[in-house]
Amino acid sequence: MNIMVLILECLMICFILLLPCVISIANGIEQAAFLFEKDMQDRVVQMGLITREKMGKNRKLFKLTTLAAMLAFVIWAVYGINGARGFRQPFWQLYALTMAEGLFDRFFIDGYWVGHTKAWTIPGTEDLKPYIPRKTLIVKWLITIVGNPIIAAAIAGIMLVFFK
Repeated sequence: MNIMVLILECLMICFILLLPCVISIANGIEQAAFLFEKDMQDRVVQMGLITREKMGKNRKLFKLTTLAAMLAFVIWAVYGINGARGFRQPFWQLYALTMAEGLFDRFFIDGYWVGHTKAWTIPGTEDLKPYIPRKTLIVKWLITIVGNPIIAAAIAGIMLVFFK
């Protein structure tokens, strides 16, 4: 396995996460209100910027496209490009990709983009900052640290059926 290829794949998975976020806020940050906490969602609906129905539709579309693209990419990268087989080799590559995505999400998207720029600020909701409260950050970090190895192991285990 080529480490440079894996690094490029890690960058690509980060881009696959970034792109739907950019698209979601392109027509107004309120279109991505589903990514915020419930109090923020309630406020945006109360302000008349978006309906609950539209927010639900946006959430489903975001999750479906993002998760499908990420899953398809990691399987293609690990098994197609890298030719990994068995359990251990695919697991480590899947783990690297999921951790790259998770750390990018925690540090860049949550920490910098949402936390320190105005790109995610919806006028009239500034009193709800920080938009990602400490409790949510802790849960997200736990998912990244504990969940990603489980996800990598699950995918590697399932893919054993197809790629021995």
